Amino acid sequence: MRISQLEEITTRGGRVALWGWGREGRAAYHAIRSRLPELPLTLFCSASEADQARSMGDRWLCPATDIGAEALALHAVVVKSPGISPYRAEALAAAARGTRFIGGTELWFAEHGGAEGIATDVLCVTGTKGKSTTSALLAHLLRCAGTRTALAGNIGVPLLELLDARADAWVVELSSYQTRDVAASGVRPQIAIVTNIFPEHLDWHGSEARYVEDKLALLTEAKPRIAVLNAADPRLAALFLPDSDVHWYGNSDGWHLRDDALHRGDAFVMDTTSLPLPGRHNRGNLCAVLTALEAFGLDAVALAPRAVDFQPLPHRLQPLGERDGIAYVNDSISTTPHATLAALELYRHRPVAVLVGGHDRGLPWQAFADAMREHSPSAVITMGQNGPRIFDLLAPIAADRSFVLEAATDLADAIDKARKALPAGGVVLLSPGAPSFGAYKDYTARGRHFAELAGFDPDAISGIVGMGIA
Repeated sequence: MRISQLEEITTRGGRVALWGWGREGRAAYHAIRSRLPELPLTLFCSASEADQARSMGDRWLCPATDIGAEALALHAVVVKSPGISPYRAEALAAAARGTRFIGGTELWFAEHGGAEGIATDVLCVTGTKGKSTTSALLAHLLRCAGTRTALAGNIGVPLLELLDARADAWVVELSSYQTRDVAASGVRPQIAIVTNIFPEHLDWHGSEARYVEDKLALLTEAKPRIAVLNAADPRLAALFLPDSDVHWYGNSDGWHLRDDALHRGDAFVMDTTSLPLPGRHNRGNLCAVLTALEAFGLDAVALAPRAVDFQPLPHRLQPLGERDGIAYVNDSISTTPHATLAALELYRHRPVAVLVGGHDRGLPWQAFADAMREHSPSAVITMGQNGPRIFDLLAPIAADRSFVLEAATDLADAIDKARKALPAGGVVLLSPGAPSFGAYKDYTARGRHFAELAGFDPDAISGIVGMGIA
């Protein structure tokens, strides 16, 4: 749906609403207002947000704090923010009565479609883990090639904030909350990269099956011209995509790693040990990026060494420094047990105390527990809403493997317990495997607090380089 169609809806007697007043919601509002300054809009939001909206003096904007099925159903179209699940009871009830829920991503893509409905300058990136690093690294190397590149989407800059901007390449990070928006727009991306698929966001999607289905909609329904896929992921390897040209990475025919050596097929390209990409999984993301660059028509072999200049993203296996002989690593972005296992693998040969737990979305921790039987850290400190569940699962394993297992009341207590469990030269690793909701606004706030508690400047460790257009 294009923005102009919203006006057509109101001329036929329909009503349009916004749902959510965070950065995405405000971006949608300003984008609509830039094209339709007098379009009547209902804004579903909290009471404090309603006061903020009223203070703008827009007489065509009507804030509403009653967000039930009846109120939603009075509207033909509701432009919702990504964090609001369309599977909520009130949304499902309104949809059954004819309300259409769309996102800002759909609006942007509908405005951006090129000839034959293909956005030839758009490279989408998604995956359960690695999508932000992959997106930022892709934008970095595109810029190294002299391409004016936009980096936007889930990584932090809503697409609608850049509605009228111009770029030669658009790197768009998409969460599982946004992938169906691309399909709904009717516009096919030139390239879609998918790094991996693991269970996540089950509270938003309602089930693992629906999470996978929604995530893969970028491939199965949006039908990109080119799909760049991880051959090592079983769900991706099993896909049949007749409408896309599939380029694989992570196998012997394409870009892949042999220990620390980067190869293109049988040809050695470079050693990766000096790259600012901690962990083998991050170097795997480089293989995804190089595959996409080739598909975009660039010389990936020539660009690969420029990865050494990449500035890593904060809160992702981010070394903060040392205090009193103990190193601190901020991996606050870790929101699945699988991500925590990847972080532990990086520090496998050092004494490490890992801080795990947070908001409980119902993800299983059994695979994590099984891994602790094989390679356990020096200490596991549990915290947060699902901390007790993780503690109970690990208790018999800790007794058998003789690693320290303690329950903390909060992050400060967890850090204190971790310090006491480690010898000099050890690592306190914040890799929670769970979201931060409840205790913190988001993973960024959690990571900043971790840095502050550990004795580091939170401002110095924050900020993503390269977002927007450059």
